[in-house]
Formats: sequence, structure tokens, C-alpha cells
Amino acid sequence: MIPLESLRDSFEGVIPSVIATTDADGIPNISYLSHVHYVDGTHVALSNQFFSKTAANVARNGFATVMVVDGYSGQQHVLDLVFARSETEGEIFERVAIHLAILEARMSGIMKLRAVDIYRVDDCRAVPAANPLVEPEPLVLPDLMGKVARLTARMSDCGDPETLLDATLEGLGELFGYRHSMVLVPDGERGGLTTIASRGYDQFGFGAEVPLGRGIIGVAAERRRNVRITDLSRGQRYIQAVRAMAGVEDATPIPLPALDKPLSQIALPLASRGRLVGVLFSESTERFTFRHRDEEALTVITAHLATALSFLSEERERAETDRREKTEASTDKAGSVSEGRRIAVRFYPRDGSLFVDDDYLIRGVPGRLLLHFLEDYVRTGKQDFLNREIRRDRRLQLPDFKDNLETRLILLRRRLEEKAGPIMLERADRGRLRLTLAGYPEIEVMED
Repeated sequence: MIPLESLRDSFEGVIPSVIATTDADGIPNISYLSHVHYVDGTHVALSNQFFSKTAANVARNGFATVMVVDGYSGQQHVLDLVFARSETEGEIFERVAIHLAILEARMSGIMKLRAVDIYRVDDCRAVPAANPLVEPEPLVLPDLMGKVARLTARMSDCGDPETLLDATLEGLGELFGYRHSMVLVPDGERGGLTTIASRGYDQFGFGAEVPLGRGIIGVAAERRRNVRITDLSRGQRYIQAVRAMAGVEDATPIPLPALDKPLSQIALPLASRGRLVGVLFSESTERFTFRHRDEEALTVITAHLATALSFLSEERERAETDRREKTEASTDKAGSVSEGRRIAVRFYPRDGSLFVDDDYLIRGVPGRLLLHFLEDYVRTGKQDFLNREIRRDRRLQLPDFKDNLETRLILLRRRLEEKAGPIMLERADRGRLRLTLAGYPEIEVMED
């Protein structure tokens, strides 16, 4: 029997599979199914959604025959199956449900999963293809673990979260060829995710948001599981789903960076000690960019990234706590209030939205932070702020603030840089931020 492990690309659902069963009289029934899911070396799973006749035949005799097609090479294989069990929860059910949740983005619920049927594979044999799509792959593919080792070594040399994020995305492009990637972090206020770093797009999209459960990114975050799609070219329903995933149809103030016509996508949750730290997302205009071996390599990288992000944030907090207090003159000295043009700042407390000169900037925790800095500046002329002081300031009244501070400050700083407006936030030194303005802020708080 041909090992199922060697057929992994045939279980991507790029080309529909065919399932054949027989009834009590030996009359065959043939149906198409979108996906055969690999379980292990001797088992596969089929989603139980539509096939009433197929289900009745299997319930009667327990047998089925499935043909799967490798969407990359065109090679075909026939599997002789024996029904083992049906599952409505657990690891396999969750994996299949996630795949269908992505395809369901524009399908109005008709793809809802009822159960997964697990089959034992008694035989697997090749069917010669008349016209293979490509030449067969070499038996030995290039090793990705060497690249993983080089990238994680670079990541280990990073001394702060911002440098770590940049090094990770740059390394994914340089070493692996994943040139369109981003990292999103949880937004404690609205329960979604916010883009904090990106590479390979026309716009950075810092501050762009994705709701939990929405598309490939939101599903990966909500379910805490990798989500990988190898080929998004199968029909208009896939294209519509991709556009929804990428945020093309979103009415959010900051659009999510997105390729116009992606064909491969992968999203991996960043989790550390049971807590979601963020999501790494990458996409490509080529089919089969992210295969099983790529997912395995990225799983190692995301585990390292999640742990390093948590460690660096905690290390910075400890260093700030242990460091001697600076003199009042160096930390709280009121600077000279900038003269020059008026900077119109409009703030909406309901969601923390902040506008500068009638141009939307950011919302949520970063918006509240910037308002805090600007109000202190207007009141006292203060321009330097310590992370330690920000954490202790009860006026902010921000939920789960301690865990989110470092990434929120990175997001705010990058968003201000992207806008290149009259307000900037710079890192003066470790644990210290400096507010610089090209004018005088006039703040208007818009009460609902």
C-alpha cells in the first residue's frame, strides 16, 4: 500500500474528490466531495454534510471507495475505505470545521458541519494520469529546518519586541520567500486583532483590525489553531471568501493590507502559556506556497516568536521597575510649549477614536494613550513619558493594560510614523518615550 503521508497534497481539496458506494442491491452511487482530510498513516476523515445516499450505503455495509487528486502534480490515487466511527467534537472535527468556516464566509451557512466520519484505509493505489500537471517532485525536498534555525537565531538576538517583529518578517521574506506577511495582536477592548507589523504590501496598515472568527486570521485567533489554504482559485465562492478574509469589503477606518488576488494563505496563532499573543499571517500570489512542510516550519517559528514577545515585554517591565528613579528634572520637567500652527485633535471616548486635523489616526487603547500624552503636554508642557509611569497612572483606566502596553505603544508609534503628521512619538531610550509636535494641539473631546 502506498503510504498516505506521501499523498498529503492530495488532501488539500484543490481538485474535488469522488466517493463511490453501493446499496443493498449492489447499485453504485457516486458523489463529489470537496475534501478528504488526512488523519494519520492509516485513516482519513470525510465531512458529513450532504450525502444522504452515500451515508445510507455506508451505514448498511461500511465500505466506500474514494479517488483523490494531487492538485500540484495531477497524480490520482484510489483509497479503499472501511467506516470506523463518526465524531461531532474533538481534534479532527475542529480541524475540518475550521476549513469549512473559511469557505462559509459567503455561503450563508449551507456548509455547516454536522459530523466527521473517520475511515480506515485498507488500500491505497495509484491511477496513472493521462496528462500530469507537472513533472513529479524530487524524492528529497530542500530542508527547511536549516532556515528555521537561522531565523530563530536572528530572533534570539533581538532585545526588544519591535526589533523582534521586524526581524521575523524580514527573515520570512529573505530566507523562505514569504514576502507578504503581517503580525496582529489582540485588542482587549473590542475582542478582535490589530495589525502591528507588516511586510511586502503597498501600505503598512498599522492599526487595521480583524474581528475574532472573521476569515482566516480571525478563525486562527478564535480557535487557536493553524489555518492553511493551498489554492484559492476554485471558483467565485473562494474569491469572495478571500476578499472578505483580506478586508477588501471592510468599512473599517484602516484597511487591512492585502494582495489583490492571493492564491495561498496561512494564519498561525501566537500563544504563550495559554494566552493568545497574536497571529502571524502570510499570503502569496502562487498556488501551493504553503504546504505541510511550510506549516511545520512556521509552527516552530511562531512558537519562538510568541515566547520571545512575552519574555521581552516582561523583561522590559522588570528592568523599568528595578531601575533607579530618574530625577524629577529629567523626567517631569515641563518643556516649552510648541508655538506655530494649530493641531486640531478630536477624540471620541466611546471607542477611543482619535482624529488629527480631521484625519482619522487610531482608536482603542492607542487612541487613549495619545490623548493622555497630549493632555499632559497641554497642561504642563511635559514631553517625556516613562512606561512605568504610564502603567501607574490611574487616570487611564484601561482594561488589561499591563499586558498590552508594549504592543500598543509600538502600534501607536508606527501609526504616527506612517501618517507623517504633526505629532510623533519617539523612543528616547529604554522605557522612555518622547512626544514631539510641529504646533500646538487643541483638543476637543466629543461626548456622545
